Amino acid sequence: MLRFALDPREDRAEPDAIGDAEVHIASSIRAIGREEWDACFEGQVERYDCLIAIEESGLQGFEWRYVAVYESGRLMAAMPAFLCVYLLDTTLREGTLRRVVRSIRAGFPAFLTLPLACLGSPCTETCTIGFHPEVSPDRKALLFLQLLAAFEEMAKAEGCAMIGVKDVPLPLSATLGEPLSALGYASIEGLATASLDVDFTTIDDYLSRLSASTRKDLRRKLRSEAHVSVELRTQIDDLLPEIMTLYRATRARSEWQFEELTESYFTGMLEHLDGRAVCVCYRMEGRLLAVNLLVHDGRTLVDKFFCMDGQDGRRHNLYFLSWVANLRFCLDHGMRRYQSGQAYHENKVRLGSRLTPNLMYFRHRNPVLQALLRLVSPLFSLDESLDGKT
Repeated sequence: MLRFALDPREDRAEPDAIGDAEVHIASSIRAIGREEWDACFEGQVERYDCLIAIEESGLQGFEWRYVAVYESGRLMAAMPAFLCVYLLDTTLREGTLRRVVRSIRAGFPAFLTLPLACLGSPCTETCTIGFHPEVSPDRKALLFLQLLAAFEEMAKAEGCAMIGVKDVPLPLSATLGEPLSALGYASIEGLATASLDVDFTTIDDYLSRLSASTRKDLRRKLRSEAHVSVELRTQIDDLLPEIMTLYRATRARSEWQFEELTESYFTGMLEHLDGRAVCVCYRMEGRLLAVNLLVHDGRTLVDKFFCMDGQDGRRHNLYFLSWVANLRFCLDHGMRRYQSGQAYHENKVRLGSRLTPNLMYFRHRNPVLQALLRLVSPLFSLDESLDGKT
């Protein structure tokens, strides 16, 4: 039996001894440290600095956890995690069923709400387990199971009935899916992640690879560039009121809403990822019409959030202007991959992106409720939708 107890003095869980391994669970990533954490997430854009920006952004309704497996005092495997009260209808499409659920919840607020403990982050693109470079492939499954066992014990101690693993990309799902399924976890489809290889040398070269109709349409839309000014900012304090107005309007247009970002999220990303984050501002006649928050590691550019004025942004084709501007940014800085995030797949595929499927895993501690949730889970699967670039 695993032992678990949070030590508030050290902001770290007491170790759970599993063979030669010890599992610690911290409520701040600062208890682990940047060097150790990033060593396990080599090649990942959203590492320590990104997670500390999320942790300190003041997102309402979330508690943060960081699960770490140590051997002989060295960090060998790690994952971020969070606790929240989850509304099961979050991923339901707008329609009769969702309206019925909302009407019931108006009288019974706890209807279809569950305390959730989830591996992953609500604000990163995908869920990744980090391993020390010396961990051999055949040991990764065992380390993950040790990490998961401690996390499940913590979830029980925290009173979380539901345990989840959020947005596991298909390549990783092939590794983690079997042990998760063996432990009774069910899976549902999440939103795929779109990415584009920047293996061209100029924008004209990129355009030549698109279909004739897409190329013609994109060239027509790019005529709006003559009327729009573009500014790259690493400090946005003076723009925060305008940015948050655009963000809230964009969020209100979104069909699915999970976390609500704060001013500190935007400023924190720029501050903590110093030199690896930029906010691109799009103006017309001095008026701020759109902003695009980007992060990178020098190799991959990740589009974190794009928000814009719904009417004028569409009229001036700012989504497409931002797309090409981001590709130019990749070319100017030698980046080889542009990751444009989840959803709005139709345009992204048309513009040359490939999609990597993501899966979400879940298990309720009550086997009867788990069987019921497994039965109705297709209703909650995510499919194509419009995201912030609408």
